[in-house]
Amino acid sequence: MASDLFGVSDKAVVVTGGSRGIGRMIAHGFVRAGARVYISARKAEACDQTATELSEDGKCVSLPADLSTLEGVEHLAAAVGEREPAVHVLVNNAGATWGAPLEQFPDSGFDKVLAVNVKGVFHLTRLLLPRLRAAASAEDPARVINIGSIDGIKVPWTENYSYAASKAAVHMLTRQLARQLAADNITVNAIAPGPFESKMTAFMLDDEAGRDMLVNAVPLRRIGRPDDMAGTAIFLSSRAGSYLTGTVIPVDGGLSGTA
Repeated sequence: MASDLFGVSDKAVVVTGGSRGIGRMIAHGFVRAGARVYISARKAEACDQTATELSEDGKCVSLPADLSTLEGVEHLAAAVGEREPAVHVLVNNAGATWGAPLEQFPDSGFDKVLAVNVKGVFHLTRLLLPRLRAAASAEDPARVINIGSIDGIKVPWTENYSYAASKAAVHMLTRQLARQLAADNITVNAIAPGPFESKMTAFMLDDEAGRDMLVNAVPLRRIGRPDDMAGTAIFLSSRAGSYLTGTVIPVDGGLSGTA
């Protein structure tokens, strides 16, 4: 049955950056599918509000944390550990971006982006390993899903040097962790989104000409929808996706497959 093949009911799921954008899309999908979902975000008020809204469809708990620092990552890992002895799914979605012309690109534009997008992913996965191992079995592995980007696959149109480099790093980190953790029955995969509605893409999508240009560049001629993102994450977390590890899945309407 499809419910058995794609079911994630009663699984404990952690989604970082879950208060808005792609993180919220993924968190909402898991909530509606019957999982116990914990979302984090740097801004406590936004995190709390989103958790309240998503809880109308199931269980969603707010655990605010600043994942740009090791202390913030440790705080989140401890908060999760206090509530769940085993974590079935970790979605590393929290991210930052920076755009500036090449000659003016600041050092801080690398420090901030790499701290959240790469170091935060690595350290939270490392610190939650005991909880992931507790949930893992050969029949139903624990899952780590890292949110990369097509900007880590194809050369971006914009001057987001640190962001693109960080997402390429996330893709390689995904592959390396997948090989390391396979013996623990933990799969590690990445989703590389194309254009979705989010704060990071608002500078293009809020402009009619920019939206039209982007839509016309996508072979499927549309922006990604919430179910596109949630469905991929749920697939990777279900029995249907249990034999995948070390993969980077572009969810981009075919954009990364074109020039």
